[in-house]
Amino acid sequence: MSLPEPTHPSHRLPCLVATGPALAAAGLPHRVVAPSAPGPHPTVVMLHGQGGDEDVMWVFAPTVPAGWLVVAPRGPVAAPDGGFAWHRRDRDVWPTLAEFDPAASAVARCVEALPSLYGADPSRICLMGFSQGAATSYAVALRRPGLVRAIAGLVGFLPTACDEVVISRPLRGLPIFMAIGQSDGIIPVDRAREAARLLAAAGASVEAREYDVGHKLNPRGMRDLTAWWHARW
Repeated sequence: MSLPEPTHPSHRLPCLVATGPALAAAGLPHRVVAPSAPGPHPTVVMLHGQGGDEDVMWVFAPTVPAGWLVVAPRGPVAAPDGGFAWHRRDRDVWPTLAEFDPAASAVARCVEALPSLYGADPSRICLMGFSQGAATSYAVALRRPGLVRAIAGLVGFLPTACDEVVISRPLRGLPIFMAIGQSDGIIPVDRAREAARLLAAAGASVEAREYDVGHKLNPRGMRDLTAWWHARW
């Protein structure tokens, strides 16, 4: 007697897509776990931080509801210390929104390919980014309003020089979960708090949570993130 196939993405092995028509359509190598049930599927696209790749974000997959399509693309830029990035950030230099445009375009292309590739529901595609991946998620939302349904930004920052875009309130009603590390030595807490303020000014519905932790998410943060996802679907 065979056991039923697990439905939660954390219980299944992500498939690597690095060649062929799916790569050509998405534009970025990625790992994917597709539900066994027919679509269209609610979807989360997980964006790693600088120095990461398509393998590192799966620790956060258990926070999303069962039955979701989960995709983790690889950043297009080689990071100076190994791995990949969305933008090659120099130490102590905070990149502008314009400098994130190539990354935002690459992620948008990947997102737009998911309905035809894997049965994603185009009205229920979300982003979850860590550190620089969070900044990339915010850049996508600011440059392509309406493309994604929600964002979870984990110990991240907002690109600079985005005030003119913020004024137009392009994120009206967009749910954003922000996890902020009070002892983060990479993303200063004041910068993270300012990101929350500016995203709210852009119209987003921001739920910012602070944790006594460094550049990571602690167990309480994981529980809060899980509850935030499940409260919406």
